Amino acid sequence: MADGSSIEWTEATWNPVTGCDKVSPGCAHCYAQTFAERWRGIPGHPYEQGFDLRLWPGRLEKPLEWKRPRLIFVNSMSDLFHEDIPLEFVQQVFDTMVRAEHHTFQVLTKRHERLAEIAEELPWPPNVWMGVSIENRRFIHRADYLRQVPAAVRFISAEPLLGPLDHLDLNQIHWLIAGGESGPGHRRIDAKWVRLLRDQCHDEEVAFFFKQWGGHRPKANGRELDGRTWDEMPDARQLVG
Repeated sequence: MADGSSIEWTEATWNPVTGCDKVSPGCAHCYAQTFAERWRGIPGHPYEQGFDLRLWPGRLEKPLEWKRPRLIFVNSMSDLFHEDIPLEFVQQVFDTMVRAEHHTFQVLTKRHERLAEIAEELPWPPNVWMGVSIENRRFIHRADYLRQVPAAVRFISAEPLLGPLDHLDLNQIHWLIAGGESGPGHRRIDAKWVRLLRDQCHDEEVAFFFKQWGGHRPKANGRELDGRTWDEMPDARQLVG
């Protein structure tokens, strides 16, 4: 958790929950798990429990302490819709986001079914953006579940992009992030997959953000696609539903 982030599409991270379990191929080389497990067993460290799921009630109101408005990635070290996180705790997280209306919160999940299941029991203020991860065509149905959520901004994270996302339906999607995998054992991204998404976003007026090509180190191969960077962001003020 930090007031500041190296993730290109956000400005800060907030982790009222840490730890997770792998649910699909995009999780195979999880950066959060690799980081957390380095500290397993070290008494007093925030990741003493490694990447085991842990709730942090004492962190729930942290964004209220940050007075300058910023983009905040929620649970960069977990998944807020993990099946073992009680609904009541998820509601407390959302309560903070409602109260911290000067910030914009970016929530991302791979657990699309639980998201849709409990969405009606959560408030959806305009400062909460909701996204799903889609790494290959097997998981494009996650966007269908996302469309059921009444978030002001709905977005897709195609990172790590592990295959072409042809036939991806961008109806009612406002933003798409694409990127390659980084770290040891990273799986290579094909520029054709990225261009397919960029061109589709352009045709359907969806904001497109290209995060990185990936490689052994996150910044190793840069961020340029066809001679420029792509840092488009949704304008929530112009969006309706």
